Amino acid sequence: MATSPLQTRIYKILEKGGAHTSRASRICDITLGSLIILNLIAISLESVSSINAVYSKEFFVFEIFSVFVFSIEYCLRIWCAPARDDMPDAGPLKKRMAYILSGHGLIDLLAILPSVAALVMTSVDLRWLRVMRMLRLFKISHYSTALEDLFSAIRDERGTFAAAFYLFTIAFFIASTLIYLIENEVQPEVFSSIPHAMWWSIITLTTVGYGDVSPLTIPGKFVGAATAMMGVLTVALLTGIVATAFSNQMARRKEIFKAEVAHALEDGEVSATEKEHLEDLRKRYEISEEHAKAILELAREHRKSE
Repeated sequence: MATSPLQTRIYKILEKGGAHTSRASRICDITLGSLIILNLIAISLESVSSINAVYSKEFFVFEIFSVFVFSIEYCLRIWCAPARDDMPDAGPLKKRMAYILSGHGLIDLLAILPSVAALVMTSVDLRWLRVMRMLRLFKISHYSTALEDLFSAIRDERGTFAAAFYLFTIAFFIASTLIYLIENEVQPEVFSSIPHAMWWSIITLTTVGYGDVSPLTIPGKFVGAATAMMGVLTVALLTGIVATAFSNQMARRKEIFKAEVAHALEDGEVSATEKEHLEDLRKRYEISEEHAKAILELAREHRKSE
């Protein structure tokens, strides 16, 4: 069953980036993205008793409006899912189920369910309802590749990342055990067990240092200093791995873009279709227009010199 032109049009508008980034698509992204941010602000302000007491009606109306908009968006994404072109052999039902069961689909559903549940079950705890509504933050992933880029970078360096995290875990348990053995007699109410000592250990390893718990004995202070130094090393290692993975990912994207530019210039000219494809790639890989133009000019000069 072929998709209708309207389904394809709506799919292109709702999808982020790509060659389908029309003016309508950009307006849709900005509007829904802004609504998500406003929701997060509203949810935060609702928790302030003095503000909620004055503007509770306005918060309720805004919540109903938000749920209405997110519900329409969710239904439209299900309806136009058959227009996606990354599953050419799948039927409409399979494509719709793929969206519903995907991470994006589940996040979109969770953005609606808490408020619907609150209307049906009046006894629901409002504090937990606010926490659940905060999940709308993850809807931003529809309009930004930041989270996808982060997870992709970690996945690319998962072996190295796992090794660094393993070192951090070893340091965490050793520090917790040592500080418990040394400080338990002096501060039994603070370091009463290894699990209790883990709070001090994680705060010291991450170099946060709240100061609410600290060793009093000389050996305990020595362990504290060694734990802080180990924390600096392991946290810096984890941060460096992610930063390097990001850098490598950006470099790979530029190489792919350069290869596509070279391919487009094989016949000496860039056709309208090829230009659209390159623009699609540029936006998807978040390469600036100036950088893309420089790559194109260098490729042309290189071809002329051959």
